[in-house]
Amino acid sequence: MNTAAAKKPSAGQLIIVVAISLFSLSCLFPFIMVISGSLSTEKDIMDYGYTLIPKSVTFDSYRILLLGSNRIIDAYGISILVTAAGTALSVFVTSMGAYVMARRSFKYRNILSVYVIITMLFNGGLVPWYIICVHYLNLKDTLWALILPMLANAFNMFLIRNFMLSIPEDLHESAKMDGAGEFLIFYRLIAPLAVPVLATVGLFVALSYWNDWFLGLMFVDKQELQPLQLLLRTLVSNVEFLKSSSNAAAMQRISAQIPSESIKMALTVVTIGPIIFLYPFVQRFFVKGLMVGAVKG
Repeated sequence: MNTAAAKKPSAGQLIIVVAISLFSLSCLFPFIMVISGSLSTEKDIMDYGYTLIPKSVTFDSYRILLLGSNRIIDAYGISILVTAAGTALSVFVTSMGAYVMARRSFKYRNILSVYVIITMLFNGGLVPWYIICVHYLNLKDTLWALILPMLANAFNMFLIRNFMLSIPEDLHESAKMDGAGEFLIFYRLIAPLAVPVLATVGLFVALSYWNDWFLGLMFVDKQELQPLQLLLRTLVSNVEFLKSSSNAAAMQRISAQIPSESIKMALTVVTIGPIIFLYPFVQRFFVKGLMVGAVKG
């Protein structure tokens, strides 16, 4: 009886659980409203705003998107490829740089840390950056143009560095005594211990690559290389152009039939699908990696 009484939650614990549960459910409301908006008519959105349940269900927005389904599928493939390759390369490069800065035996690690900090405070500007990427690195109209400019991130590097500083230096010394080199120590010893922070940074990087449209706008002219976000941004811009045109009555009749607001919601549903499935795989690492990487060091 005493054991059962000890396991019974207190009133304060029940209040906390109920409050967190209600807050978690409230986080679903925006997503439900987006889905409802994508299934609503343009008139209902204008009259009633965004609601949890659509007044009149219609699939016109998705039918319009299906008119360009071939381009959307190609753009999906480009975005998935860029996100997967970019995330893997970025985590590898960033973690290697963080490992060098975390090694106390490396006498230039403070100089390297200052150099990385400077990149967070200053940059050369948009024009020099564009000239280097196009004229010196020849990234124009290549997949590398969507990957290389975002490959290294100073904030992520310091996040991983602070986590690695919590790993005892004795592990490095014992591995050195066994004849292991720096790369082997990093690959076989440090990287497995740093999985929480690497998964956290990987999530940040994957979201950045998936949501990026600016690199495609700057460096990609070929339609077959356009990522999904750039294609959808172009589609929304075209819809807005039609809705704002008033030069001809025919254009007004055409634009009046285009559900611009529900198309935006449908685009959100289309683009959010794949990346949202990434969260369950990294959720168990997220809090630990973020907190330890932010506090230690």
